[in-house]
Amino acid sequence: MSGTLNKVMLIGNLGDEVKMHYFDDKNCVGRFPIATSESYTSKQTNERITNTEWHNIVVRNKAAEICEKYLSKGDKIYIEGRIKTRKWTDDKGMERYSVEIQCDDFTFLTPKGEQQQPKNPSTPNAKPQPQASTTKSVEPDADDLPF
Repeated sequence: MSGTLNKVMLIGNLGDEVKMHYFDDKNCVGRFPIATSESYTSKQTNERITNTEWHNIVVRNKAAEICEKYLSKGDKIYIEGRIKTRKWTDDKGMERYSVEIQCDDFTFLTPKGEQQQPKNPSTPNAKPQPQASTTKSVEPDADDLPF
């Protein structure tokens, strides 16, 4: 193989609401953490151990607006993207680094009945949109099957 690959696929739960940042040129960025967990049984103590890893997700423009509108803390989501390390200077002048997942694709996995109403409906009787995806879904809906 002659090339390189930077690809991340995660299924996890939102740890907080989507935080939006808007720019002068009408672009925006949404940021939110998701948690992924693994569980195993310790051979020494025979107890169940769960390890949780937190991932900082970054979505841009229209995808960020969709996430802000339909995602809430605790919702399950599939994220596909790439790892990016960002360097920045804190208030004390120290160089800091953060690792982020730049989201290219996502699928909401929380069932419709468990999702909350959209946060900013355009009309008082607005219905929640179906599960949104930027390009594809992980599993086909029962309605999509030809039989």
